[in-house]
Amino acid sequence: MSIVRLFMMIINIEMKNKLTRRNFIRTSSMVGVGMAVGLPYIACGTNSQTKKAAILGGPKAFTGDWPKWPIIGQIEQDELLTVLNSGGWCRLGNKTAPKFENEFQKYTGAKKALAVSSGTSALYTMLGALGIGPGDEVIIPPYTFIATYNVIVLNYALPVFVDVDIESFQIDADKIESAISKDTKVIMPVHIGGSPFDVDKVLKVSGKHNIPVIEDACQAHLAEWKGKKVGNFGLGGAFSFQASKNLNSGEGGAIITNSEDFYNKCYSFHHQGQGSDAASLEPGSGTRGSNLRMTEFQAAILLAQMTRIPEQIRQRSDNAAYLTELLSEIPGIKPAKLYEGTTRSAYHLYMFRYDKEAFAGMDRNKFIRALNAEGVSCSTGYTSLPKEAYVQNLSKNKHYLKIYGERGMKQWLESISCPVNDRLCEEEALWFYQTMLLGNRKNMDMIADAIRKISREAKAISDKL
Repeated sequence: MSIVRLFMMIINIEMKNKLTRRNFIRTSSMVGVGMAVGLPYIACGTNSQTKKAAILGGPKAFTGDWPKWPIIGQIEQDELLTVLNSGGWCRLGNKTAPKFENEFQKYTGAKKALAVSSGTSALYTMLGALGIGPGDEVIIPPYTFIATYNVIVLNYALPVFVDVDIESFQIDADKIESAISKDTKVIMPVHIGGSPFDVDKVLKVSGKHNIPVIEDACQAHLAEWKGKKVGNFGLGGAFSFQASKNLNSGEGGAIITNSEDFYNKCYSFHHQGQGSDAASLEPGSGTRGSNLRMTEFQAAILLAQMTRIPEQIRQRSDNAAYLTELLSEIPGIKPAKLYEGTTRSAYHLYMFRYDKEAFAGMDRNKFIRALNAEGVSCSTGYTSLPKEAYVQNLSKNKHYLKIYGERGMKQWLESISCPVNDRLCEEEALWFYQTMLLGNRKNMDMIADAIRKISREAKAISDKL
């Protein structure tokens, strides 16, 4: 078959399948170059196929500057000065935190929103409102920030780990039911990286056993499942506004719920057991509470930052979709799966998996060193919580031994193994941070070019390192 006929066939395929110009160029390059010289096709970007990897002496693939975070301007200054000059810095009796709650409620579509001092406070408040305590069990995934675990042990309840679905990095919803016992009081899955867990499956198990779901949506601002914002599916949802988050006030958090009764209990718990918008010298209702209130300054920053959210969401989503298209073509790189019900990921993290066998056996740490040399920052992400001394030493905690006994804590320790999560954390998981997705399309091309260079020269890089 002649080269001319091959090109005509490709053009016909393009017309039928409506291929993008970029994919057409790649395909025609494969035929015109790769097949002509008898070489296997290697996906290539702008110049990555001809340039040496940076760690071997070549030029960096990424030559620009990543967007700085946070993004601030006059509106943040104006909001802060308004609060400063008002003299009303505490939320009690003032307007800024309630105004933020009203705006956040609108953004999420929830009936109620409560501003608190951190994402950890949001989770802790909800468990407090539910009366979680000694003898109770709370189901969580092992692939999460330590705060998800801490709020459980602060209540002297037992965290029960359910292993992950390695393709999505999320809790494996198919394994939740087998972890339920008579003492299970809450299922608390995490929308890790800003992408929804399998909401439908989790709710099915929750409904079958009549166990409330608390959504840890601390990384998932305005992510959606079937067109509905996460945090609205369980009894309540927690959000974090810590400095790295997509919506940021340095520290801060929020609870959303569609239950008036649960909202009132959360408000009371976060405000020393008191239910009114003021401080009282008399004790409130219930038996426990704390001060977990948001300040007016935090709320002011959030009101300003929320004006930037729509454009940032669009930019992250567009860049993530494009980057996924590019990286999916590179053998050994597997972007995290989004479940079918996901209509929007917040992309707080761009998570993907690394298969060293496709990179001539080069281990993950060497891959990261090579990628950093290209000017592309990358992280291995979380360690495996059940294997950390911080978690394992709970079995020796004197209070836990008193509550659950030595035998009970030994059984707990033996039950928390999560082998799939171990593999993900120790061998495969990689992250790009959300700020990288605020770059331009050319930046995404540079990321992919960097990985292609490393893929092509993996053996030489591995031998050098």
